[in-house]
Amino acid sequence: MNRCVIVGGASIGDYDIVGSYLRPDDYTIYCDCGLRHMDGLGAGPDLIVGDFDSGSDPELSVETIVLPCEKDDTDTVFAVKEALRRGFEEFLLVGVVGERLDHTLGNVSILLMLDSAGKKGVIIDDYSEMEVVSCHLEKPCIIDDSYAYFSLINIWGAARGINIRNAKYPLKNAEITCEYQYGISNEVLPGLKAEVSVGEGRLLLVKVR
Repeated sequence: MNRCVIVGGASIGDYDIVGSYLRPDDYTIYCDCGLRHMDGLGAGPDLIVGDFDSGSDPELSVETIVLPCEKDDTDTVFAVKEALRRGFEEFLLVGVVGERLDHTLGNVSILLMLDSAGKKGVIIDDYSEMEVVSCHLEKPCIIDDSYAYFSLINIWGAARGINIRNAKYPLKNAEITCEYQYGISNEVLPGLKAEVSVGEGRLLLVKVR
């Protein structure tokens, strides 16, 4: 199936950068006030979801799911679950990290949910790309030297058997815990591609442009 793009209402400062990740065949879900990004991204909605507590229902001629204001799932989480129900395997989330730290952390945890479901998820903002590196991956995650930095952050349990090759700070069979985050601001060696793998557990990989 085509990739599913979820657009949230957090700020997007550089539409050219974020929009460059979009594909013509993406299936795009806008969440509530995320619709304010529609013109900037140049991508129309295939589905709109939201309780519209932060924006009015646009009443476009597009499939729209109106949610109650009082619910367990945020609009973004509901959108991801709905896309999973519809069979999507690959996800790109934009406009989901920003001023609200609580929403940011909640949306980052969506990457864990997708990884647990065996799906691929990436979050894009104005400065970076975020994805989960886990023991479920069959091959190492590759990072090219176009990124200024990359960081590995433990956001769940303990991660062991961590290997990093072709980087300024290599690791071999290492462990990173939530209490000691020493995998910040690594660099790919010039002209090479770094390889990251995890034998047990999961890490958040942040690639900084």
